[in-house]
Amino acid sequence: MIGQGEPEPMSCSRAGCGERASWRIEWRNPAIHTAERVKVWLACAEHIGFLREFLAARGFPLAVVALTAGGEPERSGA
Repeated sequence: MIGQGEPEPMSCSRAGCGERASWRIEWRNPAIHTAERVKVWLACAEHIGFLREFLAARGFPLAVVALTAGGEPERSGA
C-alpha cells in the first residue's frame, strides 16, 4: 500500500544496476538546457566513475555530491 513502510532506497542510474546510490551527479547539456535546468543521475560506488566520465567526455558541466543516509545531498563548503 502506498505511504506505508520504509521508503524505497534510491538506486543507481547506470543501466542494469539496482545497487543503492551513494552519489548524486548534477549535470546539464548547455546546448539545450539553461543554467537553471539541472538533471540528476544517481550512482553507486561501482558506477560513479563511469557515469562521471560519460558526462565529462561530452563537456557537460557537472557536480558530484555524496548522499547522506537519508538520501539528501551532503554539501561541503569546498
